[in-house]
Amino acid sequence: MKQYTKAAALASVAVIAAASLAACGAAEDGGSDSGGGDGKKIAFVQGVAGDEFYISMQCGIEAAAEEAGATVTTQGPEKFDPTLQKPIVDSVVSSKPDALLVAPTDVSAMQAPLQAAADAGIKVVLVDTTVDDPSFAASAISSDNEGGGEAAFTAIKEQAPDGGKVLVISTDPGVSTVDLRVKGFETAAKADSDFEYLGVQYSHNEPATAARLVTAALQKDPDIVGIFATNLFSAEGTATGVRQADKQDSVKIVGFDAGPAQVEQLREGTVQALIAQKPAEIGTDGVEQAMAAIEGGSTEKNIQTGFTIITQDNLEGEAKDDVYKSSC
Repeated sequence: MKQYTKAAALASVAVIAAASLAACGAAEDGGSDSGGGDGKKIAFVQGVAGDEFYISMQCGIEAAAEEAGATVTTQGPEKFDPTLQKPIVDSVVSSKPDALLVAPTDVSAMQAPLQAAADAGIKVVLVDTTVDDPSFAASAISSDNEGGGEAAFTAIKEQAPDGGKVLVISTDPGVSTVDLRVKGFETAAKADSDFEYLGVQYSHNEPATAARLVTAALQKDPDIVGIFATNLFSAEGTATGVRQADKQDSVKIVGFDAGPAQVEQLREGTVQALIAQKPAEIGTDGVEQAMAAIEGGSTEKNIQTGFTIITQDNLEGEAKDDVYKSSC
């Protein structure tokens, strides 16, 4: 198993003692609310609701908040879409939490709403994704996404050592994390003369769209040897498209993220490798940085977390704990 660790150690923070245990339950707005009694208020706005990556991050946030005596309210849009996320952020800002942990759904469209949150005195911590100018944020925490894209190409190369055509299925341009994953993969693929890089196609974070794109790509280029899917939904749809084209034996898939559906595809052999992030760690780091900012302590402007390459060989062993959760 290849393990990549943080680029920097966490800053030490003061922890508020908790007098009561956190409770998890449905909030009036349809999100979830958890945490201790009279502590600080933290809002978590996901990139998209129901994504196991953000659920796993929520689990890390809630555990860290409980330890710090803070309360957490979680909400997320039904799609990874700034037009759906912005009203949620605006509502959160009006409720005046002490801190906002947020995964922006677009580098440009979410710039002004999050700047407004910071201007209102809310400590903003960017988790997973970022914006064009994150200078207002107390901290920005994400995976080494460019390195993850490079690792995805390495994983495909190990599965298809003779080379050939490779394709990327991503979500939408303008999402900081997946753009970096594409960049890392593209740079590595173009540097290897044994491989022909066919470019990137965008699924708009819809598994069904990803499946259609893959089916069409395999009709046009039936000799594709590898596909890199840049996130959980892209990987789900890519695997479906490869199955529908009956190319499981010839097309090697490397997916980014490790939700239950992707792990099942790995077990079945449809997907050959998964690049698993550390969403719970991102959440834990986010709370620690938020609490430090609230208490006037020092924060780290940028934190990079690692990832694990999961294969059938290590799935039930050392990589078992890297599979994402469907609930906390």
